[in-house]
Amino acid sequence: MARKMLIDGELSQTNDGSETHFEYDLFVIGAGSGGVRAARFSANSGAKVGICELPYHPISSEVIGGVGGTCVIRGCVPKKILVYGAAFRGEIEDARNYGWELNENVDFNWKKLLQKKTDEINRLNGIYKRLLSNAGVKLFEGEGKIVGPHEVEITQLDGTKLCYSAKHILIATGSRAQRPPIPGQELGITSDEALSLEELPKRAVVLGGGYIAVEFASIWRGLGVTVDLLFRRELPLRGFDDEMRAVVARNLEGRGINLHPRTNIKEMIKTEGGVKVITDHGEEWVADVVLFATGRVPNSKRLNLAAVGVELDGTGAVKVDEYSHTNIPSIWAVGDVTNRMNLTPVALMEGTYFANTVFGGKPSKPDYSNIPYAVFCIPPLSVVGHSEEQAIEQANGDILVFTSSFNPMKNTVSGRQEKSVMKLVVDAETDKVLGASMCGPDAPEIMQGIAVALKCGATKAQFDSTVGIHPSAAEEFVTMRSVTRRVAAGNKPKTNL
Repeated sequence: MARKMLIDGELSQTNDGSETHFEYDLFVIGAGSGGVRAARFSANSGAKVGICELPYHPISSEVIGGVGGTCVIRGCVPKKILVYGAAFRGEIEDARNYGWELNENVDFNWKKLLQKKTDEINRLNGIYKRLLSNAGVKLFEGEGKIVGPHEVEITQLDGTKLCYSAKHILIATGSRAQRPPIPGQELGITSDEALSLEELPKRAVVLGGGYIAVEFASIWRGLGVTVDLLFRRELPLRGFDDEMRAVVARNLEGRGINLHPRTNIKEMIKTEGGVKVITDHGEEWVADVVLFATGRVPNSKRLNLAAVGVELDGTGAVKVDEYSHTNIPSIWAVGDVTNRMNLTPVALMEGTYFANTVFGGKPSKPDYSNIPYAVFCIPPLSVVGHSEEQAIEQANGDILVFTSSFNPMKNTVSGRQEKSVMKLVVDAETDKVLGASMCGPDAPEIMQGIAVALKCGATKAQFDSTVGIHPSAAEEFVTMRSVTRRVAAGNKPKTNL
């Protein structure tokens, strides 16, 4: 296929000594958080950069995407907007004991919130496009695939194809929600559709025990929906600290969510009243909406990677080394498509370090230690570092566990019976704080600061010597003096929760 050659394109020596023209120093497939960050920072270092992205729509597919990616369009941002909206239900309930005389029935307009959410993601989609333009990155709308170690093909919306050469190619296509192989699974929805429902359901069934499941259960319950949450383990949020998982489960139930541990959906049937859900225990419900929050898969299938020789793992994730380099010297990958640590800030880090390595003259390996993260259930859970189970598993010596469980000051007046729980996990020999967890109001805001301390290698003594802000929940992290328990070396945890 014929290509236009740029006069200022990069030259590279071939094996026979001749020079090869590259139209771009870097071409990025995927304009989500990681791809946009890598493109902008590479351009800021003087690289000629092109990027392609699928056409925009709030609900994704293999051929639908949008500049900004999952986080901006159908992930973190719209989800958090709905969390804010749902949290007002509890605030309104609590306000009465603070002297606010409110009518018994407070109306909620779902369509208004939905429109405000859509307006915001449209605005952010435009901002991301401007960020690319201001950095001098050329944006193409269409589906990109790799047709050679240095060659990208873009299928535009009208079906025409463009082909460009690049010295480096970066895969940043993210991931998408998957549906479980259940009879009637076509009757369910994923988080994409859940963020854009035309009508608010009266009853929802959520299948899954991870972030997305508990967050949407909290959102819908906060908006007045009857919610049944089904998950395979005894507790939701497998992989998190077991003690904190139990706190989250208790809070979800306290907010009125019906929990069904060790339960799966056996079959779904369309009925006049909605979708009939039949569980593996023989329970039956009819719901307006059934949400599958059962994991995500890397977006790698349509990239032509096998033909080029790029190695994938069993999940379809692109295999990379510690510098985000694939087995093909000219091809790299960042973000969820690599299935390392699937968080937006991590994709941003990987995109930044890629640009530093390839174009900034500063080879940089992403550091995955002490990365804070949050589950935006109501109230939220946030953690950084090791859980108690992880610390015990990896420890050479004893582990000290410090906990604080208390009714937040706000609740003492409102009457809400919902405790906040904080936790520090400490190496007994070195006094180093290995992990911190919190479930309660403002947990993510507090944990971001705690993460800085852990990144700096803070000890428990340094926490103890820090003066707290009073009155605040955060001060509990610097006033936990008494050891809750000491776990002896070799006492490995055995949990199947």
